[in-house]
Amino acid sequence: MQRYSRLNNLVGWLVFAIATVTYLLTLEPTASFWDCGEFIACSYKLLVPHPPGAPTFLLLGRLFSLLSFGDVTKVAVLVNALSALSSSFTVLFLFWSITMLAKKLVMHRPGMHDDRTLEPTTGQTLLILGSGVVGALALTFSDSFWFNAVEAEVYAMSSLCTAVVVWLMLKWENRADEADSDKWLILIAYVMGLSIGVHLLNLLAIPALGLIYYFRRTAQPTWVGSLITLVISSIIVGLILVGIIPGLPSIAGSIEVFFVNSLGLFFNSGVIFFLILFVGLLWIGFRYSFRTGNRLLNTALLSLVFILIGYTSYLIIPIRSSFLPTINENTPNDVLSFVSYLKREQYGDRPLLYGPQFNAQPIDQKEGAPRYVRQGDKYVVAEHRLETIYDDADKMLLPRLYSPDPGHIQQYQKWVDIQPDAKPSMGQNLGFLFRYQMGHMYWRYFLWNFVGRDSDVQQAGVLWPTEAGKSGLPERIADSKARNNFFAIPLLLGVLGLLFHVRRDGRNALVVGLLFLFTGLAIVVYLNQPPIEPRERDYTFTGATYAFAIWIGLGVLGLADLLRAVLKADSLRGGVAVALGLLAPVLMVAQGWDDHDRSDRYNSVDSAKNLLNSLQPNAILFTNGDNDTFPLWYAQEVEGVRTDVRVAVLSYLNTDWYIDQMKRRSYKSQPLPISMDNATYRQGTNDYLPFVENPSVASVNLNEFMQLVKQNSPLLQVQTQSGRPLLSFPTRKFYLPIDTTAVEKLGIIPAERRGQLVSRMEWDMGRGAIEKKNLVILDMLATNNWQRPVYFSSTVNSQDFMSLQPYFQLEGLAYRVLPLKDPNYDPRGLNEGYVVNDLMHDILMKRFAFRNLDRADIFYDENNLRFPANYRDKFYRLTQSYVDAGNLAKAKEVMDYCFKVMPDKSIPYDYYVPQFVVPLVKVGETQKANEIMDTMTNRAQQALAYYSTSPEGSLFDVEMQLSLLTLQSVYRAAEQIGDRTRATRALQLLQQYYPQG
Repeated sequence: MQRYSRLNNLVGWLVFAIATVTYLLTLEPTASFWDCGEFIACSYKLLVPHPPGAPTFLLLGRLFSLLSFGDVTKVAVLVNALSALSSSFTVLFLFWSITMLAKKLVMHRPGMHDDRTLEPTTGQTLLILGSGVVGALALTFSDSFWFNAVEAEVYAMSSLCTAVVVWLMLKWENRADEADSDKWLILIAYVMGLSIGVHLLNLLAIPALGLIYYFRRTAQPTWVGSLITLVISSIIVGLILVGIIPGLPSIAGSIEVFFVNSLGLFFNSGVIFFLILFVGLLWIGFRYSFRTGNRLLNTALLSLVFILIGYTSYLIIPIRSSFLPTINENTPNDVLSFVSYLKREQYGDRPLLYGPQFNAQPIDQKEGAPRYVRQGDKYVVAEHRLETIYDDADKMLLPRLYSPDPGHIQQYQKWVDIQPDAKPSMGQNLGFLFRYQMGHMYWRYFLWNFVGRDSDVQQAGVLWPTEAGKSGLPERIADSKARNNFFAIPLLLGVLGLLFHVRRDGRNALVVGLLFLFTGLAIVVYLNQPPIEPRERDYTFTGATYAFAIWIGLGVLGLADLLRAVLKADSLRGGVAVALGLLAPVLMVAQGWDDHDRSDRYNSVDSAKNLLNSLQPNAILFTNGDNDTFPLWYAQEVEGVRTDVRVAVLSYLNTDWYIDQMKRRSYKSQPLPISMDNATYRQGTNDYLPFVENPSVASVNLNEFMQLVKQNSPLLQVQTQSGRPLLSFPTRKFYLPIDTTAVEKLGIIPAERRGQLVSRMEWDMGRGAIEKKNLVILDMLATNNWQRPVYFSSTVNSQDFMSLQPYFQLEGLAYRVLPLKDPNYDPRGLNEGYVVNDLMHDILMKRFAFRNLDRADIFYDENNLRFPANYRDKFYRLTQSYVDAGNLAKAKEVMDYCFKVMPDKSIPYDYYVPQFVVPLVKVGETQKANEIMDTMTNRAQQALAYYSTSPEGSLFDVEMQLSLLTLQSVYRAAEQIGDRTRATRALQLLQQYYPQG
């Protein structure tokens, strides 16, 4: 036994080493897009990220960041390495889990649970260890798991928690007859408690673990007993999800309000009483278990205590929040706001088991749970969350078609035949569940990992072996590094392992099957995903990928069983089976390396630094969320780039807690010039101001309007159906008087624009309501007096510009608001922002970094191609400005630089590029112009032909629209330079495909 045990450990650590080297070699050296920048920043300084937070991850990330020894540029790669090591340890524990299961199958002894004393033969050892290697490496190189392993996200560590608890449960199964075996169960509870501080996905392993416990503790297991165990396990999951995580703090919060408001005690007195009461109840429970000798109760109570010990990592959230850090989402600094944070209340909710369908009409509203805030020495109700009431006739079981958003309804119609004004049937409702939520948003992802992936284009399908050599593919798909074909070998091997497992050991096959089901399809039902997502969500289902990798490993045993009739010698049969099984991970790594290698990618952080370096000192920058903001947070919080700039996230400006934060100093940035007090913008107050026209008011002075808002003036009040007054605005036309003398003294007006200074800024809000974020911006415009530069990121939705575009000046990647009216402003939204050539040239050519965007060997996926497109648009704006000024030499210099740092070979031409055709011809680069038009026309033609004939072409309407926009740009450019041949070709393609686009 010692020989096998040593080999098992040695080979396991070897597989771990392979995984670790793989992930470290392909690790992103800085912060990736999406949540990674936020998590790295919050790990580095222990800040408070978006709900529900990930305190365990943050604490470990902080420890890893300390290894930078002051070199802040190394922090990102170190926190990324935390995910890499979490993933490779997941692979290690998966290997040991597979070998434990495989040993039971290879050395099957009826009635024997503890196989530790059994020493396998050489051939058996080869098979057992080979199955572990194949399964573990299959997970290592699977698409979704590898993606999570090389960036600072929580899913890698969540997978590690799942792998550890499965391994621990299998270890317990071998030791269940020992007197102290319950210590393994308590350790599992502790790991699950810690996992709550990473992600809740690990809790979904409980039903599978419950079955292991039932099968091991019951002499004669039955299907009825198994079903009861499954129900009890599911209840335990619910109790942890609802009763412990938000439930205990909710009870503490209710007691706290009672003690403070009703008994007149000090703040946190209720929390202290709750803790004493809870600990007392636990003590009574333990004492009872000792007196009665109730081992099950004692173990359950110990498990609860250790879950809570692990869960205490969450204490870092209110503790750090109370210190008012620079990132402090939701400000959960007391028990009541902490409960709201845990419940993710800012994101709303979706109907799960019963609720309204998409065209249900509200019949009433009622006040929901109150939201308390501290005021003086009491808790006062800031607002009551309104709950919409629907008629029962408009509700249905398991509502999947629930969103009334017109865009969502349009997407629903791509999957089921519904009419916007007709109630969907249960068949249509379930059709969307099976076709979209399960089929498209789960099984497609699952098959990406084990069959192949069509490309990196969003909505990309599965690449089946028969489609590998398919002709007529768009270049964007055919040449994509993410086009991976595994010939379904990993899938077939896993199915073989599943069948073999069911036949040889149905109970453990059921356990793995439940793990696969609950970390896959059960999540689909729980999430109730909308019909369109901003990005692919395959990372959510890595637990199911992990479970299937077990069967891929056991597939080696299945292969050996099939070879039994041909190869009699155990060692030879085992060697051949392992060699055949290794084809799966070898093929996966060969196909997947180039699209998972992020080792030289700096685009996300460079885009953030470039945006910050576009701005003047002490600037205020309004941005969107996620990819527009999180890299900025990383750049400022970790690398200390431009901390004089205050980044204001527009969606957060609709909340009182964020406005409070903006009114505090942050590093070198003074508080934002917001004159409203908290009572004016408190949640539930002035969330939106409707437009109620007053014909006697032609336009309104912004300064006077803001004074009326702050006074809650009756002049602006209108009555709602509930009888509650709301502030409104009487006209869409606003103006802001400008002290031109004071503005001139500030020195903010470029010399060439002095004649454009206006004494009064005028604009039309062009909207039916002013949201709180718009109110805050208007307040700052009225209060700032042009002391601090105010910018909008150029990626912000134009609806949030509030029709201020005539006063925009384009500086790098941002629009600066100035009291200068652009004489060339086009109301159609073309070429927004006046370009000051020297300033723009300095920003684009000297301040910006474009690291490695010229390297064709680096894979830039769809998300990474968006910012380079934005760069090209700004290069064009500067080029055209130089052309208009008659400076063709400078125009050529700018274009040459643009195509040098972002050539087509690495960053394929996008729909902004045809704009360069006319300037290229004017500077004598006709051949380059023709090459651009021909390339873009050919690619658009390929894409339109492919998507218009594809059975799933309707899913790629964005790609179709971009191709049509490209053809329109080519047509206009060809017309302008008099190239009738190319113009005619582009026009014919537009006429051919436009009706379908």
